[in-house]
Amino acid sequence: MRDLLVPLLRLPALEPHLAALRPHGIVVRRSRSYEMSQTRRFVSRFFTEQWADETLIAFSRAPISCHIATHERKIIGFAVADVTARGFFGPTGVDPAYRGKGLGTALLLAALYGLRELGYVYGIIGWAGPVSFYMKTVNATPIEASVPGIYSDLLDPDE
Repeated sequence: MRDLLVPLLRLPALEPHLAALRPHGIVVRRSRSYEMSQTRRFVSRFFTEQWADETLIAFSRAPISCHIATHERKIIGFAVADVTARGFFGPTGVDPAYRGKGLGTALLLAALYGLRELGYVYGIIGWAGPVSFYMKTVNATPIEASVPGIYSDLLDPDE
């Protein structure tokens, strides 16, 4: 999988995506320091230990570079930025029970706006999964010769 480049100065508006979630009691916001353990548990439960480790780095940033989606006082999604490498988006994920409601888009935009607030003009989506989604949603473009990129020496996850 290759990396994608995102022009952060041309992001679509975030507020309409947040507003569409509010009637369902879903809030997307920047995580708070005292939510680090809960966020790590959520990521470990639904995704991987490696993603949970990356997510912890977001809590060492100022401001915290983790955004979460919540419903009924529970985390149902997350997105981090500026953790794998400076200017990188991800990992990100949504509880399977809440997929298809626009949470992924809202979390993506919230995290990318966070990068923009830090002064970045371009963001990188590393080892992008749903490339067509990113291209359509945030005008991402593939970065040629970006494979394997920063992930060239990944450790065996079973070690």
